[in-house]
Amino acid sequence: MKKLVLLLSFLFSVSCIPLRVAPSIKDYKVTSGKRFKKGLPKKTTFIFEDPKNANEFYSYVNIKFGLDDHFVDVEVPFELEGKEYYFSFYEVEINDKALNLLPIAIDVAACAATDNDEFEPFVATTDNTILREGNWYIAIEVFSETEKDCLAESSTAREVLLPYLRALKEEYLSTHNYHEVVFKN
Repeated sequence: MKKLVLLLSFLFSVSCIPLRVAPSIKDYKVTSGKRFKKGLPKKTTFIFEDPKNANEFYSYVNIKFGLDDHFVDVEVPFELEGKEYYFSFYEVEINDKALNLLPIAIDVAACAATDNDEFEPFVATTDNTILREGNWYIAIEVFSETEKDCLAESSTAREVLLPYLRALKEEYLSTHNYHEVVFKN
């Protein structure tokens, strides 16, 4: 019985309790940017996971659309079915957060062993009790001269834009040398 209690207390003390888990997106998600992450615009956004390094999507868009580092993430022009659209994108990080119970358990055991009323924790700090792991996403909003939110459900352009954005995402994820994209255009 003692071994079982020791085993359970050990498993409890080395476990982590998840506080926040970042969303897992299989292909893409179309939702309000503000609903997905605070700080994004209220417009409807096309969101997908970005497994690549920081600023890779920026480089891809800059080279694909020949922008020469001018308005790359703010107002990227493209034409689809004879109409001119613009997109803006955001690189967004959402962290997984977990509470690490081992340092807290060690401090509690040390406090109980010392019988000291003014015990200062020596193992548990904010740095080692809350574990973080980042997940990166690309959020794209599309607008035109006539519509402020072309991905909204009421927009007539939505059905044309979603396949285009999905193809853009697939091309970005499958391309390693972005200069190849220039030849595909």
